[in-house]
Amino acid sequence: MPNQQIDALYQLIKSLSRAEKRYFKVNISPMQNGEKPKFVQLFDILDKMKSYDEAKILKKSKNFNPSQISNLKAHLYKQLLLSLRLQHFNHNIDMEIRQQLDYAKLLYNKGLYMQSLKLLEKTKFTAKEAQQNMLCVEIIEFEKLIESQYITRSIEGRAEQLTKESQEIDNMVYRANRLSDLALQLYGLYIKMGHIRNEVDKKAVEDFFEGELAKIEGIQHADLSFYEQLHLYRAYVWYYYILQNFPYCYRYADKWVNLFVKNPLMIEREPFHYVKGLNNLLAAVYNTRYYSKFVEVLQWLQDFGKYKVVKLHENIQIQVFLFTFIHRINKHFLEGTFTEARELVPEIEAHIKDLGKKLDKHRILVFYYKIACIYFATDDYSTAIDYLNKIIDQRDVQLREDIHCFARILLLISHFELEHHTLIESQVKSTYRFLKKMNDFHGMQEAILQFLRRLPKMLPNQLVDEFVNLHQTLVALSADPYEKRTFLYFDIISWLESKIEGRAVEEVIRGKFLEEQV
Repeated sequence: MPNQQIDALYQLIKSLSRAEKRYFKVNISPMQNGEKPKFVQLFDILDKMKSYDEAKILKKSKNFNPSQISNLKAHLYKQLLLSLRLQHFNHNIDMEIRQQLDYAKLLYNKGLYMQSLKLLEKTKFTAKEAQQNMLCVEIIEFEKLIESQYITRSIEGRAEQLTKESQEIDNMVYRANRLSDLALQLYGLYIKMGHIRNEVDKKAVEDFFEGELAKIEGIQHADLSFYEQLHLYRAYVWYYYILQNFPYCYRYADKWVNLFVKNPLMIEREPFHYVKGLNNLLAAVYNTRYYSKFVEVLQWLQDFGKYKVVKLHENIQIQVFLFTFIHRINKHFLEGTFTEARELVPEIEAHIKDLGKKLDKHRILVFYYKIACIYFATDDYSTAIDYLNKIIDQRDVQLREDIHCFARILLLISHFELEHHTLIESQVKSTYRFLKKMNDFHGMQEAILQFLRRLPKMLPNQLVDEFVNLHQTLVALSADPYEKRTFLYFDIISWLESKIEGRAVEEVIRGKFLEEQV
């Protein structure tokens, strides 16, 4: 077994819950001559180890032959997967359907064709009810195989019926796959560049989306299945999110969530897509500052985290953690309660440490930027700089280019607040070069960099006038559709107002929120 498989075995064991370990011990590991099988002994050793060390494994058990240990590990890995499948297949409709399909193939191999077809028909009905169209294709193809080889006389006109069913399912699968591809491509585009930056970006995204949608035959006229609708709404959400058209993004995110509300069984069968829909709906209402709706949907997300289906799937637990904490932070951003938001940071840091490689770098970057903004808004500029440097130190600047760019702007402002004037002078130049390289140089960034560049020449009594001028410039820029993107990452205007009025930035943002609620 190669090294990466050895690591995978250790990671798999460490990912098991107590219930999963107990099930494995009781159901998969019978005693042999009064003692545990060797693969179970290996399991016990690895389960107790704090880090993987093959030398320690051999020391802890004299029963292990070094030349056999590779095969022993491979066997244990397979037995663990078998145990997980047996324990959890009742909670996964697709696994249940595949099991019935396996049974049908066993009957077919025994020459019991009518029994096989009867089971396939029943399984096909279950698959259709569960919207498992890919499995329907496999079932129908198996039915066609049996009907083409043996004269079963199961139903008159069977060939025509199977042909019609096959064509209908094929069309649904084709459209769902193409729409899923489109949604994934748009998501990948957002991960790379964020929101559109200019007219060229806008035209490119519109042409791509409209062109790909036009290629999908029947999308305008067909009675779309659950998955076709789901992937269509996903694609529209990312399309409008990239375009910063948040009202339309809200419309399609709401359709996405309501699709599950109308099909409640699909929440258990597709919990990932449901929780992802809640996340995107929250992002849309956050950007439209629809506070009452935001609070309502956030409660839905938090309530969903208590469901049994979430507790059964670690992947869903991770997603619920990510989305819940991001939007709990966003709630504080809306309310202007940054001091309260600081209480979330230790818990977030603990989760990031515990989850380790299970979290993708994109999510971690978002957390670091949000946390940096929290500390900045509470005047803890040194800690804000620490988190911003965690972003800037990442080598892969192609991942969320937008966050890398705005982290550098916020870093400069933090150094300004700490009166690191000498450091600012050198970093302004490097920030200029970086933004130019990333093709992300806009009016807001230029105005701030010009202000910081003039800083060493300013007299103390000139600062307020400079803040007023910069504030007027940025307010005018915020009305530009291609500049408003830059104001989504940090409320720079409120920061300027805090400097002009001599108030804390948290107080300014909180005051604006309270006025909105009147």
